[in-house]
Amino acid sequence: MGALTVTLLLAFAAVLLLAVLVSSLAHRTVLSTAALFLIAGFLLGPGVFNLIPLTPQSSIVGTLAELALFAVLFSDGMRVGWQDLRTAWRLPGRALGWGMPLTLIITALLAKYVVGLGWPEALLIGAILAPTDPVFAAALVGNKKVPGRLRHLLNVESGVNDGLALPFVMLFLAIAAGSHDLHLAELGWELVMGLVIGVAVPWLAIKLERTRFFSASTTYEPLNAVAIGLLVLALGQVTHGNLFIAAFAAGVTVATFGERQRESFEEFGELVAELFKLAALLVFGALISPTFLGQIAWQGWLFAILALVVARPVALWISFLGTRLSAREQAAAMWFGPKGFASVVYVLVVLKEGIPAGDLVFHLVGVTVVLSILLHSSTDVVVARSFDDSRETPAWHGAFQRVGAQVKRRRRIRIHRRTDKRP
Repeated sequence: MGALTVTLLLAFAAVLLLAVLVSSLAHRTVLSTAALFLIAGFLLGPGVFNLIPLTPQSSIVGTLAELALFAVLFSDGMRVGWQDLRTAWRLPGRALGWGMPLTLIITALLAKYVVGLGWPEALLIGAILAPTDPVFAAALVGNKKVPGRLRHLLNVESGVNDGLALPFVMLFLAIAAGSHDLHLAELGWELVMGLVIGVAVPWLAIKLERTRFFSASTTYEPLNAVAIGLLVLALGQVTHGNLFIAAFAAGVTVATFGERQRESFEEFGELVAELFKLAALLVFGALISPTFLGQIAWQGWLFAILALVVARPVALWISFLGTRLSAREQAAAMWFGPKGFASVVYVLVVLKEGIPAGDLVFHLVGVTVVLSILLHSSTDVVVARSFDDSRETPAWHGAFQRVGAQVKRRRRIRIHRRTDKRP
């Protein structure tokens, strides 16, 4: 194990311990675990203390990005079996079917006309920044006082859009590679093989367990999904299938055909995915140095701000036209399109591919994600509290309601008395 790997492991373990110790406080305040790992990576990286001397070209960056995205897409896929997609799909369907493509297009237009990128790179950035991260909306999704349809909308949307954005990222990345000979057949093979492996392996594994020859014990039941995930990963490597499509498809397949396997793996899988997420954020923070931020022109900062306050809000506003969502629910959904883990890993994959405009794409996505993490992770608790009835309704309004009720009650009593006195 190299010195860099050991140092990174030590740093991750120390920050993880700190995150665990302050996790209860983080759930009640604007403090964010994701922001903690991002800031820790920034401080420990080359730009400040240089304890983690990472560069975008470090082999561990690409490897960690791939493993992290595979684990997260696999666990995300398990949230959205076909039965889940058919239940209360109207609002999430609007957000994914209309909101996500519109967000991609508006972000691409901003990258094209604000920064001056070519269309392939602009569309690539649009695809990278289209997914949302549920971590920063946790205070909304977990708050029972927030309307159930809004919590369901944010939960389903964030669980599905990583996988839906992936084919567009792969396609625009292939186009932006600068090759005049775009190997569409090779790209198609990767996507198809990833889909086939992702569906076939878990389906066969679940069918085998249901035969009379096999039966998993309670102790080993959670490892069933682990074995399926590892087998999908290995077969994807051997056949050169797209690992990320395979991961998401495998998760959806397990959720659809193996409810028991899904339930037994859920808690363990979420923890594994969370560990990979936090490790990727630590590495990403180490790549974001003061020098890195200083290299971004004012057009890049303007793009990042507009990508957060214009792209998704406009896209969601159009998507929700004609719905019965209240103005407050719409505003919360429009604002909580945080850019997080998926965008981080997608841009790390772009760096690994080494496309001509990769460095500029990395800078633009990097500053957008940094601003998003800081802004969204510090406002989720505030917005969630705005749905609290005691905060939403002024005290004097309740007093007026009580007085009005008393007046109406006295009026009814007087009417009844007059009625009783009549001959």
